[in-house]
Amino acid sequence: MARPRGARVVVGAARGAGRPEVGRSPDVGLAGAGLGQPGPAGGGFPSAGFHGTGSPGAGFPGARPRRLRGTPALRRLTTETRLHPGELVLPLFVREGVSEPVPIASMPGVVNHTRDTLRAAAEQAARAGIGGVMLFGVPSTKDAVGSGATDPAGILNVAVRDVVAEVGGDLVVMADLCLDEFTDHGHCGVLVTDGLAAGFGDQVTVDNDATLLRYADMARALAAAGAHVVGTSGMMDGQVGAVRAALDAAGHADTVILAYAAKYASALYGPFREAVDSSLVGDRRTYQQDPANHRESLREVALDVAEGADIVMVKPAGTSLDVIADVAASVDIPVAAYQVSGEFAMLEAAAAQGWIDRERAILETLTVIRRAGADIVLTYWADEVAGWLADGRDDVLAGHRVGGAR
Repeated sequence: MARPRGARVVVGAARGAGRPEVGRSPDVGLAGAGLGQPGPAGGGFPSAGFHGTGSPGAGFPGARPRRLRGTPALRRLTTETRLHPGELVLPLFVREGVSEPVPIASMPGVVNHTRDTLRAAAEQAARAGIGGVMLFGVPSTKDAVGSGATDPAGILNVAVRDVVAEVGGDLVVMADLCLDEFTDHGHCGVLVTDGLAAGFGDQVTVDNDATLLRYADMARALAAAGAHVVGTSGMMDGQVGAVRAALDAAGHADTVILAYAAKYASALYGPFREAVDSSLVGDRRTYQQDPANHRESLREVALDVAEGADIVMVKPAGTSLDVIADVAASVDIPVAAYQVSGEFAMLEAAAAQGWIDRERAILETLTVIRRAGADIVLTYWADEVAGWLADGRDDVLAGHRVGGAR
């Protein structure tokens, strides 16, 4: 049974049906809010206590929510959403053939790791107490079918073995299951060789079913390397079912599938593509979702759950809070959300200019993603935030350390 999340849109209901007015609880009228009844003139003021002139009467307002916001201690006591390091997952990049970490210009503080520095970063993440790491491999050579993704000696499979050996007992080791880092065209699968014959005209598109065969091979390779979780991020129809069947048949029934179930064709992936040295030709709109669509995400999630997903994810997180909330209300498995590279880059750029309080903004963005319903958050700040939480600096949002700016 899905978890209750307050007033939510019922999946499958007509759009707008049952939605409360913005800013008003669906269950509390004027009387229930302590405001009495509307006055006879229909002006919305209570009939007793305050008539719109002079001073309010002694009984108005009857409800004073501000009482619980009066001090940092009260705000901390009554907060509804808290962050914990165990809910955070740190994405990590490892590049083949480099002897020193390679900084990613659009993502301050984030690097493409060597194998050695990746192991050190994973060990640091484990010490910080975060929930896991998500590994992305950047190969030195690419081809049309992403052969490096399924090569046991390929950078991602080697990195998985390294990290599992280093921290596998203390940290959940996740690996991205997609071909885009490994293909010379930058798409998430095998391209249709004859677009005209397939009905796609001259546009570049991905052969869905041929790609599923590659995903099955990649799943077996990652599981054999020791990955605890594989993240199916390619947005191919049937990818979860194909991967689940391949894992089970290969004796990896316990390998977890984190399904990128609702993944939008977002403008916020640019820094990530720099990080993985993307060779993308065209765009991914024929398989990633239109950011304007909402019902479609609920359908995608339902399909992935039916195919055997253990966790479903929404991406990007910050621009999809409505989707996160409705997904969380519609499923009874964990919900993850990915705070993507563009979200990271924008906040870091604004903080570098002194326009926002960096620490407070990071904590606020993560908290609202959790508030929307995400149980797990992938974020490039995972280990840094875990350190703050260990120091008790989650009180920043309650106002212990930062003044209450509007």
